[in-house]
Amino acid sequence: MPAIASVLTLASLPLRRLSTRRPLPNRPSNRLSHRRRLSGLLASLLVLPPLGWSPPARAVDELVVRFDGLELPIELVELEAWIRDPGQTRGDLAQWLNLLDARSRRGLARLLQAPLLTDRSFATELLGSWTGEQMLREVGGLVTGPRGESTAPLLMDSLRRRFERQTSVTAVELLRELPIPRVTLQVDGLLALAQHWRAQLQHQRDAVAELRRLPLPLRQTRPLLGRSRRSRPAQPQRLQLAVAHRPMPLPVDLWPALGPAQSEPRPLLLLMPGLGGSRSQLNWLAASLAEQGWPALVLEHPGSDEQAVKASLVGEGPLPGAESLPQRLADLEAVLAARAEGRLPPLGPAGAGDAGVVLIGHSLGGLTALMAAGLVPEQGLSGRCRRALTSLPLTNVSRLLQCQLEAVAGDGGPRTAPGAADPWPQLAGIPLLGVVTFNGFGSLLWPERGLADLPLPVLMVGGSLDLITPPVQEQLGLLSTSGHPRSRLVLVDGASHFSPVRLEGDGEVLFRVGEQLVGQDPELVQELLLRLTVDFLESARHGSLLMPQRRRHGGVEAYVLDRDAARQWQRRLPADPAPLKAAAPGAVLRTGSADRAGPPAGPPSR
Repeated sequence: MPAIASVLTLASLPLRRLSTRRPLPNRPSNRLSHRRRLSGLLASLLVLPPLGWSPPARAVDELVVRFDGLELPIELVELEAWIRDPGQTRGDLAQWLNLLDARSRRGLARLLQAPLLTDRSFATELLGSWTGEQMLREVGGLVTGPRGESTAPLLMDSLRRRFERQTSVTAVELLRELPIPRVTLQVDGLLALAQHWRAQLQHQRDAVAELRRLPLPLRQTRPLLGRSRRSRPAQPQRLQLAVAHRPMPLPVDLWPALGPAQSEPRPLLLLMPGLGGSRSQLNWLAASLAEQGWPALVLEHPGSDEQAVKASLVGEGPLPGAESLPQRLADLEAVLAARAEGRLPPLGPAGAGDAGVVLIGHSLGGLTALMAAGLVPEQGLSGRCRRALTSLPLTNVSRLLQCQLEAVAGDGGPRTAPGAADPWPQLAGIPLLGVVTFNGFGSLLWPERGLADLPLPVLMVGGSLDLITPPVQEQLGLLSTSGHPRSRLVLVDGASHFSPVRLEGDGEVLFRVGEQLVGQDPELVQELLLRLTVDFLESARHGSLLMPQRRRHGGVEAYVLDRDAARQWQRRLPADPAPLKAAAPGAVLRTGSADRAGPPAGPPSR
């Protein structure tokens, strides 16, 4: 449960400081590793209770571990004794756990004493959120009651009761709170779920390998030689814009276009950070584009920004999610209305921002841009979400956000194609000329038509290491349906979901994550993203095309695909992993105190 919570939270959080760690080498899969997995699984559920606490009248006193046709009943009292002194405890459980080497036994004993949640306020907010409900639904299907039923509702009620009385909760405390005498840990189901996740990861790796084989021409660019890559950008104009839909002014950063008067007007660029993001994370991009003549506005979205996430972590507010989308759309419309009404400061020299607007967003900011452009979820969203959430989508966390939209957009709506007489959608009377999404998503929202109903060019950028919005699932299908000749899909090899985010200064550390989530050399990747964004914007100005290519920039490579190349990649993809199915019931061998020979040397042979 803590591991699931960490991954889900990373989907929403900006990273304040990134530290990397060398990944652990792969271990062979054998019988002994199964026993170690079994011990590790127990560790996430079993912890010592505090002194002076007595269980309710009907509470769990036996945990049954079901694994590979074997049932191992565990008396919680016996487990607690083993934790206190692993070397001196006798009994069946001790014989099983003492199969581990001494170092593993000590580590397991320490892990068993760690609490599940340590902050009452954050736990209360998590339990009240849609994401928390999905987490408990998954756990409840793996920790079942006496008749094989899910314990999810009982887990929710029990956690809430516990947190009313104390500030942190351990796993054994939670088990003791459940009003049933026996629970079963379905290890086979957990291992099947893990295998399904591994298959999905392998599918993405195989898909990227096929992309590398596409016959694309190579183009090379050099890293920037002018301003230092790590220099801080100049400060923007900090605006506080009065808007009707918020009680407080909306924070907006303005980066006026630099340079002489523009003989050919350029559009205004409006940038939106992702869920849990802030203006400062995209200011590097806005400042760089303004230097090249494009005025840029970077929005803050109070209620779903960095401050909102920090507040939720200390229990001062709910975890932000997709319910913030209507507020974000209102923010965008209010800023453009202020521009149309002349309530914004000058955007630069004459002509700057007069050609229309291009929307640029990261993650949820990209989804905001697509929906502002006129896309509405296709009908049948609820059914698609039921099928997609048969297991927790840890290799595509964006599906949790997409399914949250059901509470906002309902089951989707009919197709709303723009009128033929108006080739450019209008936002507050300003022509919308294009959309750029970094790590965007929408596979459950537009599974059939994708971007086909948008009469404007879209640049979708993804990273091969992205497990939040994996490009094969979330971007390839959307772009391959686009009818605009200048729409492009870019996949950056070695980039992650957080590669477009730049963190300036020494902020508070929220999470430290490994290299796999950060991606390679984020600032070099950002230089490449800047160049490709400029190429896309210039193609719109001059009516030219950004040609399909393999772009090499320093040590980073990106693959630029038009619709035809995207479809060619689709045809080369390996078959999707089989959907996760419930394990078929089988014979169970139950061990206990009557087994005088003690535990078997390994799981029974099939």
